[in-house]
Amino acid sequence: MRKAPVAYQLYSARELASQDLLSVLKALRKMGYDGVEFAGFYGHTTDKIRDMLAETGLKAISSHVAINLIEEDMQGVIDYHKAISCPYIAVPYLPAERHAGKPGFAGALRTIWTFGCLCRENGIQLLYHNHDFEFDKISGMYMIDFLYEAMGPEILQTEFDTCWVRYAGEDPCAYLRKYAGRTPVVHLKDYVGRREGSGTPYGLLGEAEAKQNAGTPFEFRPYGYGCQDAAAVAEAALEAGAQWLIIEQDESPSHVPLEDAEKSIGTLRRLGIKD
Repeated sequence: MRKAPVAYQLYSARELASQDLLSVLKALRKMGYDGVEFAGFYGHTTDKIRDMLAETGLKAISSHVAINLIEEDMQGVIDYHKAISCPYIAVPYLPAERHAGKPGFAGALRTIWTFGCLCRENGIQLLYHNHDFEFDKISGMYMIDFLYEAMGPEILQTEFDTCWVRYAGEDPCAYLRKYAGRTPVVHLKDYVGRREGSGTPYGLLGEAEAKQNAGTPFEFRPYGYGCQDAAAVAEAALEAGAQWLIIEQDESPSHVPLEDAEKSIGTLRRLGIKD
């Protein structure tokens, strides 16, 4: 398996990062991470973020920005990311009222299209990061496929979260290959548990999400320590053209997040992806 740069989604260590971002970045660099994906900047200016990245040698690869924040100031969002040399912005989720079949879905599509065009004009590529609800059907196809058919690859590319693809009942390897050439950034994420009923095991960036009826007990795990075929998923991501692999673990129930971050990158070393 070929080697690839690996980044860490800072949402995975959000409490630590909100208290001392620089210390988190230093720890990640020491582990061998090459870059980070942001999910907010904890009040730091672009100058401060640039200084911390320069001090640690990490690259700002991507950034999750909620759709409501995009709608408030599209150019301002782009200008911030240009200032820190971040080449990708990802829409991380859609609120429930903007899911497929809901009144807000059409407006969400318009926002993604408009913002994607503006990103392209500014040298940034827009991505969409999925959960499991995008595998509900609209007009006879999954919402995720509807979304990517509605937007050309020059406007919107994928950021598949391989955990939620599998949790939704699909094969993450097959989905990565289906969108080969449109998968520059891939989330490697592992878990144990199984979907049953209509509940959800996650909370979306602070939204109150019910966890009842989510299925068999669900727990996030470091990459390679859960139900995913870690080697097969990573290989499929690279075959599909991924330029960056991103480790994400929404919660670390048994360890502090950075301990799990080290376990995850250890898996990639065993697979020969990292030195």
